[in-house]
Amino acid sequence: MIKIAVTGAAGRMGGRIITAVQEADQLELAGAAERSGHDMVGQDAGLVAGCGQLGVAITDDLEKALAEADVLIDFTFPDVTLKNLEVCARLGKKMVIGSTGFTPEQRKQVEQHAAKIPVVLAPNMSVGVNACFKLLKEAASILGDGFDVEIVELHHNKKKDAPSGTAVRMGEVVAESLGRDYNECAVFHREGMTGERTHDEIGMQTVRGGDIVGEHTVYFIGMGERIEITHRAMSRDMFARGSARAAQWLDDKSPGLYDMQDVLGLK
Repeated sequence: MIKIAVTGAAGRMGGRIITAVQEADQLELAGAAERSGHDMVGQDAGLVAGCGQLGVAITDDLEKALAEADVLIDFTFPDVTLKNLEVCARLGKKMVIGSTGFTPEQRKQVEQHAAKIPVVLAPNMSVGVNACFKLLKEAASILGDGFDVEIVELHHNKKKDAPSGTAVRMGEVVAESLGRDYNECAVFHREGMTGERTHDEIGMQTVRGGDIVGEHTVYFIGMGERIEITHRAMSRDMFARGSARAAQWLDDKSPGLYDMQDVLGLK
């Protein structure tokens, strides 16, 4: 059995991950962590997650949560994730990261720690979304420069980063396939007399509201025709299952930085 620790254990995503770990045949929950002062510290992680008593108490001490664990699954925020990653690197624990919103500098820090331990970092753990990445690469390659590209993403009103990490990765995949630099061609806002759309730009539009789990559409818009590739998330369970799959995949891996394309064998 591969033993798993989960951060943000009392949160919505943490609870779904704990449930996914318990449902996986080769995984076992060994630790659960929350921020200091959280009301659920000391409570049974399984009861908090709604999947039954597991005998694993939520702690505010990450090292304690990692004591018996092989892999840490972290869906928190970049600043917190980097601190947790530093602990994992020091203790020799593997890590699965589903946090989004990393700056280029923070991404470099992840890469530095991944030289010591195996790490899966993915903006979206969904199998379906990662299939979309593959489809987008092929579509952009086939369609070439004859189609304008626009990306629209929708998420719940609690999401803190925009555009989503998934939308950014979609933009990067398309840009790479078209031979463009995403950081130079992405356009995040249009207002007033912006002039005609440039040939190379990739539009990135963000919608926030209600309880939308996540929706992404990439438009390839040509003259007289339009192709749309859409992924809609109906629940957080698919992200949780994907993270559990990634944790299992890491079992025999060497230090390095991986993503879900590696986990799913899509590269």
